[in-house]
Amino acid sequence: MTCQLQKDGMLEVVSCHEQHNHEFAPSPMKHMLRSERKIAPAQKAIANDVEKSGISIKQTIDLLSMQVGGHENLGFLDYDYKNHVHRERRKALKKGDARAVMEYCHNMQLEDPSYFYLVQVDDDGLILNIFWADARSIVDYGHFGDVLCFHTTYRTNQYDRPFAPFIGVNHHKQTVIFGVALLYDETIESFKWLFKTFLSAMSGNQPKTILTDQSTAMARAIAEVFVESNHRLCVWNIYQNAAKKLSHVFHSSKQFAIDLGHCMYDYEDEDEWLVAWNNMLKKYNLTNNKWLCGIFDLKEKWAMVYGRHMFTADMKTTQRSESMNNVLKKYLKSKYNLLPFLEHYSRVLADRRRQELQADFKMRQTTLVLQLDVEILRHVVKLYTPKMFKMFQDEYMKMGDCTISRLVNLILSLNTKLNIGKKTQEHLVKYEASTTNVQCSCMKFSFVGILCVHALKVLDKKNIKILPTHYILKRWTQDAKVGSIKNYHGVDIKSNAQESLGKRYSHLCHNFREVSILVAESEIMYDYAKRCSDTLLKDLQEMRKKCYSFSMEDQTEVHDEVVLRDVLQVDNGCQSHEA
Repeated sequence: MTCQLQKDGMLEVVSCHEQHNHEFAPSPMKHMLRSERKIAPAQKAIANDVEKSGISIKQTIDLLSMQVGGHENLGFLDYDYKNHVHRERRKALKKGDARAVMEYCHNMQLEDPSYFYLVQVDDDGLILNIFWADARSIVDYGHFGDVLCFHTTYRTNQYDRPFAPFIGVNHHKQTVIFGVALLYDETIESFKWLFKTFLSAMSGNQPKTILTDQSTAMARAIAEVFVESNHRLCVWNIYQNAAKKLSHVFHSSKQFAIDLGHCMYDYEDEDEWLVAWNNMLKKYNLTNNKWLCGIFDLKEKWAMVYGRHMFTADMKTTQRSESMNNVLKKYLKSKYNLLPFLEHYSRVLADRRRQELQADFKMRQTTLVLQLDVEILRHVVKLYTPKMFKMFQDEYMKMGDCTISRLVNLILSLNTKLNIGKKTQEHLVKYEASTTNVQCSCMKFSFVGILCVHALKVLDKKNIKILPTHYILKRWTQDAKVGSIKNYHGVDIKSNAQESLGKRYSHLCHNFREVSILVAESEIMYDYAKRCSDTLLKDLQEMRKKCYSFSMEDQTEVHDEVVLRDVLQVDNGCQSHEA
């Protein structure tokens, strides 16, 4: 085509050759042309039903192609179907549902000023990702957020979205929840958004260690966001995958499971571990096994020999998250829409917190029995929670199986007789008298937070009867939760709103009960108390009306704002991010 510019500024076509400026698509490629690609309604219906059953997108495409005799006969390409699935998932979370969630979170924040939530939406105002955490969760993270367990196995069938709780362990070794998310998908982008949001809620405080299952997308996001944290992989997940990938080896030799377990947990020296790993591969003819080669490349993230120096609060697996998912399944049914889902999750959270309250009560009301009446146990029983004291006492009681074999330049070599087969294993312990520092090659204090039997043996040998304070981690003590935690605004979180309500109610009930007992004895005191209480009740009712009126005005303004913005922002001082 040739055009010529005219005096009036217009272009005039002076010549045109009606020929294609590209080659025609050959027949084998015809189905790839945009004009030839369309997902038929029947295919959409079949595909949607198949996907609801949990089959992956790739498997669904393969199934559809088999029905029509090959991919070229489908009428669409793989990414056409992927785009269709993603559009349907976004539509599933309707705007009305999204608005209800926003109002729910806003109302929670009215009750709990430190309640944090953030919603990511797309260009159409539909929810992609949601994260929320109440004040108690933020406080718990402040006390116990040194180790974070993250797992996304459980899905909500209503929207087919991963439910992702951030899990930790408290001073009773109970599971605590630091926050939760509903994700759109499990891509790097979604994980990065979630991890950054989580850190915002927790005032930027990064965990020492984050424990996850094996996921390339998750690992890349963690490396970018949790730059100060150690990333460890769940060894149980590795073991389960091994049982699937190497089932023929497990079935042919029971010893293989034992040898693999030793490589996962037992070695303290890297060179010895490498020798044992290579010997295992040769012994079972697995030198060229692709799966084992793959996990060998990740050995620093799962083999204990590479992780003994990292604090994990005695967690080596994500089974706490999986156990939490099993609990959630009892409460959170697939039939629920998103708003009831959030409400039922709150019940799960309340149930976990009741368990902690019960453990606190039992700790304060009972006295533990010492297996030996010795000073160091009398000392730590007043400090540790019952669960942690039992762990410490169990270590102490194993000292009889330890013997000090030699002492060279302040380094003591201990022979430990293990319970399994009475096998003898040597550990090296370094002791510094000036600081009472004691370091063992097993490094139990580094990754668990209590001293091992080997270190205790040396302290006992050196006549140290009181546990040095630098070996008492506050997070394992009865006073673990003493101290204030700041929210994302930098303000001290005093207590959860519901807890405050309960405390106020209990306190006033006690006071008025005492008043009732006192005035019932005298007609004069009764008349006086009745006049005072009638006046007080009237004043409080008037005060409540005024407070309620102000609250309704605030909520009306917020409601109008949500409708006008069509859930493109959230009302917790943080704007949502568009996809």
